[in-house]
Amino acid sequence: MTTLDEVIRAEKLHKAFRLGGGKTITALDHIDLSVKKGQLTAVIGPDGAGKTTLMRLIAGLMDPTDGSLTVLGKDSVKDAEEIQSRISYMPQKFGLYEDLTVQENMDLYADLHGVPKETRPARYKKLLEMMGLERFTGRFAGKLSGGMKQKLGLACTLVRSPDLLLLDEPTVGVDPLSRRELWEIIKQFVKDENLSVFVSTAYMNEAEMASEVYVLHEGHVLADGTPEDLCRIAENRCFTVSPEAGVPTRILQAHLLDDMDHVVDAVPRGGEVHFITKGKDPVPYLRAHHMEARPAEPKLEDGFMILLRKAEKGILPPTEESKKALDLGSRPSQEVNIRVKNLVKKFGDFTAVANTSFEVHKGEIFGLLGPNGAGKTTTFKMLCGLLPETSGFLSVAGVDLRKARTRARANIGYVAQKFSLYSNMTVIENMEFYGGVYGLPPKRMKERIKELSEEFYLSDRMEQKAGDLPGGYKQRLSMACALLHEPKILFLDEPTSGIDPLARRNFWRQITTLAALGTTIIITTHFMEEAEYCDRFMIQDNGHLLAIGSPSDIRKELGRPKADMDDIFIAIVERAREKGEGA
Repeated sequence: MTTLDEVIRAEKLHKAFRLGGGKTITALDHIDLSVKKGQLTAVIGPDGAGKTTLMRLIAGLMDPTDGSLTVLGKDSVKDAEEIQSRISYMPQKFGLYEDLTVQENMDLYADLHGVPKETRPARYKKLLEMMGLERFTGRFAGKLSGGMKQKLGLACTLVRSPDLLLLDEPTVGVDPLSRRELWEIIKQFVKDENLSVFVSTAYMNEAEMASEVYVLHEGHVLADGTPEDLCRIAENRCFTVSPEAGVPTRILQAHLLDDMDHVVDAVPRGGEVHFITKGKDPVPYLRAHHMEARPAEPKLEDGFMILLRKAEKGILPPTEESKKALDLGSRPSQEVNIRVKNLVKKFGDFTAVANTSFEVHKGEIFGLLGPNGAGKTTTFKMLCGLLPETSGFLSVAGVDLRKARTRARANIGYVAQKFSLYSNMTVIENMEFYGGVYGLPPKRMKERIKELSEEFYLSDRMEQKAGDLPGGYKQRLSMACALLHEPKILFLDEPTSGIDPLARRNFWRQITTLAALGTTIIITTHFMEEAEYCDRFMIQDNGHLLAIGSPSDIRKELGRPKADMDDIFIAIVERAREKGEGA
């Protein structure tokens, strides 16, 4: 029975999908859920947890298999049209029309929602001002940065005043500055219009803003409560430890993660490693190296990780090779793998990259960071040989890209942001196809497929179609295919976008091994905490290089030795914009 202060109520809600051959897959397994009116409620969970299915059921886009679901006091099946007239829903891939202007997109959605003409000017004015889009009403949506597209999507979603706003991972692929601005807008609507918001998110610091949080896993609710309630799950089990001098935090993290008997989770944070213990026993690695851990305040992510580790296998057990790799040395060599000097890229009169210079060494993890539209993707594509430079010098693995682009590419592995393998082919068919593309002899191809399928835990999925894999497995398959020809340099374009913290831990443990074995890693990411894994990173904005160095060097330069990376990123970008750099 729905109460007056509820906007969503699910009782024994069940959703199953039929597959070929009479098989079914359960997305939601008889869950109970209640969302209160006038507040922000979040749902978090790993890939395949059922978050998007839940959103679509609430939006009336599909019917439950069993159980009941009421939205705004109405039955989600019988009253679907009435519900849809009172809610707004922003899916992960919101349908902006890229060949229409900002204003034309808003007009189109106002028409679709039946917003009266006389109320539009005031609503548009409020939305455009809050989104910072008032100067861009005549710009085509396709010409906006990623962050601005998300803001326009939210504006189009809110052209009418809904009773309930559904947001499905609204900030995936958005930089910290744009993410902060987007959340300030959402919170303002909750406050000003008593708006009820139900959001799914991959960012734990976003979930911390909610009044209540639900944790989903494989269609089940593992826990729900306030962010403080979920923090308490990790009470008295969180600690911080500093790495030995000259040792990257990712190496210490890897040693801790490998100790699955004593450690639940470990993650670089603020130049140190934050970890969760299983019990009260001391951690052998820390004792052996005379390292002292200090108690730390638990965060929502800590409670979340404990719940996930209980619910599934958790972090992949380390291979013998990955363990040995940690002892090979933790610093990159002096050998230069990538050399960039006075690099410029122009598109007509627009300068995307302005006179950038840097070097990357063998075995180094190097991050390319920046706000949406900063020029980092353009820089990344030039380094990969996917885009020619306008001027300047660029060499990769000792090869001048201007003179021998094809030869340089033979030394490169590339993992795209979006899954780009063949969905209708099986795992092994994809690996064999890419092995053929890279020209591997049959015997060596067979050996490499066996090695990589074991290394990335794909052996039991070899006959499964790539398109049917969960997100984390798709990422592993992309990595395996990119590494078949043993490239010297691996390019990763936002490889962890939209995947949960547990999958990100597994991913970075494997990257740590690759770097220790001498592979050079170039990565772009919008998860700023991942800059902690980098030996060095650079931050760009408007095509200009604003900062370059190790995490500790950049913190020291800012005078903020313990700040988290989101704050560091925002401080550097805002400081440069205030000075007019790169404007």
